[in-house]
Amino acid sequence: QVQLVESGGGLVQAGGSLRLSCAASGSRFSINAMGWYRQAPGKQRELVARITSGGSTNYADSVKGRFTISRDNAKNTVYLQMNSLKPEDTAVYYCNVMTNSYTFWGQGTQVTVSS
Repeated sequence: QVQLVESGGGLVQAGGSLRLSCAASGSRFSINAMGWYRQAPGKQRELVARITSGGSTNYADSVKGRFTISRDNAKNTVYLQMNSLKPEDTAVYYCNVMTNSYTFWGQGTQVTVSS
């Protein structure tokens, strides 16, 4: 079992920045990809950004150029730097961690961007 602790959500004005963190602990297996998903009210959960253990990244088109994902493998922590936030970025953001066999989700952290 993997425990994921997320932090960094909150309320910010449009154009502002937030940094999300997600620390993973308790894994008996090597962690492969780590990422962030989000779910807005009435919408499906969607991938925001993902980073592999080797550092390869991919982003949703809607956040390219504004969000940056990074990870500290020694700390099993993934970060999401969110700049130039827009009201449409408002959602619950979920940390996602994948091992060879399992996928784990964080409890979610609310990000609200006011116009």
